Amino acid sequence: MPGPALPSTLVSAQWLADHLGADDLVVVDASVVSFTQPNGKAGSLSGHEQYIAEGHIPGAVFADLIDEFSDPNGAFPFTRPDAARFAAAAGALGIGTDTTVVIYDTAVGQWASRLWWLLRACGHDNAAVLDGGFTAWSAEDRPVDRGHVEPVATTFTAVERPDAWVDKAEVERVIRGEVDAALVCAVPPKEFTGETPSRARAGHIPGSSSVPAARLVDREARTALPDAQLRELLSPVLGAPRIIAYCNGGIAATAAALQLIRLGEKSVAIYDGSLNEWAADLEAPLATTL
Repeated sequence: MPGPALPSTLVSAQWLADHLGADDLVVVDASVVSFTQPNGKAGSLSGHEQYIAEGHIPGAVFADLIDEFSDPNGAFPFTRPDAARFAAAAGALGIGTDTTVVIYDTAVGQWASRLWWLLRACGHDNAAVLDGGFTAWSAEDRPVDRGHVEPVATTFTAVERPDAWVDKAEVERVIRGEVDAALVCAVPPKEFTGETPSRARAGHIPGSSSVPAARLVDREARTALPDAQLRELLSPVLGAPRIIAYCNGGIAATAAALQLIRLGEKSVAIYDGSLNEWAADLEAPLATTL
């Protein structure tokens, strides 16, 4: 029997509370914890320890985006897994063909949207992100459990959508004017301008519009901004024949992609290599606006 029907790609804490415990509903904590390494660069840790010790939505299983839902042989962190690896990881979480999936994180939603995009790219549309994530759930004094929840494994069949992704060559064709597409950069504003670079080569891919992922949500509640405000932020690219979102490593870009899809855009893709790959090529152009 299929799980509960989703009203949107974004669901409220109230909707989830109303459906918690329903047959074929899997709630997933996809949190990744960011930290500053001794060299000053940003690092990432699995949020599993936080999930166990600090609590999670009752019944939620944990998705390890660092190891299980990434390619261990990828050239860059969080490189998307191939279809077989993704199918195995999704099935191990209890996600099957008819499963309704609601995903959340403890940040501003970018980790949840990353898993949502991976599901979408493998043909599973019956998934949504919890609006406001664990912050919204906790703010409403809803129940929280601690400890590990063991998933009930099932079989997930991946049906790949190649148009969900673009590679570096495709982005190069865009900036040469050979492909009609709009580029969206979801990194923080000062990284976009080049003022506070996170890598040796600063800036953004030429021709990109700046849409920082953190600005798509309310700063305190972490819930999505009203549609009118989202449309204003995304107005430079709305209606483009194709929209390509990128960031540093293909994570924050999916937060922008989620809202673009929710607002009705049909042709949206993620440049998975993002600036990790682009800036590593000394011949690839970068623009700054200092």
